Amino acid sequence: MNPQANLIFITSLLLGTTITISSNHWIMAWTGLEINTLAVLPLISKSHHPRAIEAATKYFLTQAAASALVLFSSMTNAWHTGQWDITQLTHPTSCLILTSAIAMKLGLVPFHFWFPEVLQGSPLTTGLILSTAMKLPPMTLLYMTSSSLNPTLLTILAILSAALGGWMGLNQTQIRKILAFSSISHLGWMAIILIYNPKLTLLNFYLYAVMTTAVFLTLNTTKVLKLSTLLIAWTKAPSLNTMLLLTLLSLAGLPPLTGFLPKWLIIQELTKQDMAPAATLISLLSLLSLFFYLRLAYCTTITLPPHTTNHMKQWRTNKPTSTAIAILTTVSVMLLPASPMILTIV
Repeated sequence: MNPQANLIFITSLLLGTTITISSNHWIMAWTGLEINTLAVLPLISKSHHPRAIEAATKYFLTQAAASALVLFSSMTNAWHTGQWDITQLTHPTSCLILTSAIAMKLGLVPFHFWFPEVLQGSPLTTGLILSTAMKLPPMTLLYMTSSSLNPTLLTILAILSAALGGWMGLNQTQIRKILAFSSISHLGWMAIILIYNPKLTLLNFYLYAVMTTAVFLTLNTTKVLKLSTLLIAWTKAPSLNTMLLLTLLSLAGLPPLTGFLPKWLIIQELTKQDMAPAATLISLLSLLSLFFYLRLAYCTTITLPPHTTNHMKQWRTNKPTSTAIAILTTVSVMLLPASPMILTIV
């Protein structure tokens, strides 16, 4: 893609995200979401492969439907209450429609079907944008309206997302699809705590974004797209693959890695809110996703030669690891001891 065009699309993404995050009025928030959608479409379809075009079409249709629902929800609320302010969403029907619209934007179950397909049809760098930056504006809208939303509905969506995200990722061989189901599962954890402690939702999102960015950039460096390629990637960059192993285990939420921190805090908060059954259920469902993270980790580092796969070993690369990957993997692995400091900031 032309560098100037690329710069325009990335700038538009930043602009759309900034408009949505900083707006108080529903129309401005909607405008930011639309700018974001239109800016990311060329990034998805830039390879001109039929699968990329299909992914861009699916993304456009779902995001357009979700944006229409956001507009419909805000207009219904304005009709009944006379308020266009985002934080003044009080009408019950508007709250239900908005929850559905944001669930569709984020890829929460039962509106998740588009997300794995779109991620599979996109390049790894675009997949990274879809998994992290594109989720920030809808997450901000959820944060701002959290006091008005229906707790039962969000809890049901969260538990279904954790279940299906883990369950449907079990038999995947394409790494982008596995990361898409991982994202759906993590969204379940964010949604379940949103009503009770919205700041924990944002903390979970930030840490998830850091860990996912580290995984995507590492895979992009080693040019790995499926499990069979991951099996022989060890010889290419051993130290990078070792850090990928730890980052994947951190995404799974194993102590003493960073990913354990949000899960620990969410379970603690749910127990305080007399929601111990929900906490137990979502913890058990996260074992499903733990399985495919362990599978990825096993393929990354433990299948050392000699083994039975008929692939030629790759040459070790002499390129130094980028500073961004080094910083992100370190943060993804070693942030748990700093949790008291993080909690005082949050």
